[in-house]
Amino acid sequence: MSADQVAFLVLAPISVGAGIAMLLQRNAVHAALLLVVNLVTVGIFYLMLAAPFLFAVQIIVYAGAIMVLFLFVIMLLGVDRAEPLEEPIRFQRTAAVLLGVGILAELVTAVRAGVGFRALGPAAFAETGADTAALARALFRSYVLPFEATSVLLIVAAVAAMVLARRRPAPATAEPEGVVDAEEAAPEEVGA
Repeated sequence: MSADQVAFLVLAPISVGAGIAMLLQRNAVHAALLLVVNLVTVGIFYLMLAAPFLFAVQIIVYAGAIMVLFLFVIMLLGVDRAEPLEEPIRFQRTAAVLLGVGILAELVTAVRAGVGFRALGPAAFAETGADTAALARALFRSYVLPFEATSVLLIVAAVAAMVLARRRPAPATAEPEGVVDAEEAAPEEVGA
């Protein structure tokens, strides 16, 4: 058994377990941290598949920047609020289960039919010129405007989320005329 196979046998249960535990968590912060574990293991899978660029992107962008954004929004919205237990949409859970079963059936059918699988290894990709340098040339020469527009869009979305989620101060309640606080009223004299 090779080192890659041993690493996969160790990391696969961790990845699947973190994903399932993330779905079952009631605390949003714990769910986000379990998602970080899952994203890191997926990044290591990319490294084992000889895709160092995808590994770096997975760790830096997803497990780093995106998860920091998720945690920031979770903390901004507040996790101490009570969640309503009633479903906002009728039959939401039933529809979700049916949709999940349908997607699972589609996935099993696609894997059995071999859809999208080719017998190409890292050497075949190297021959086609699909390497990190080619990706960088395409990204920063041909597609620099859409790349920068996407970054501006993400910043605008983050700022908009902060503006929408901020807590507004409660309006001051005015007391009706003629009502006096107990502290302002003069104490009655006691005794003779």
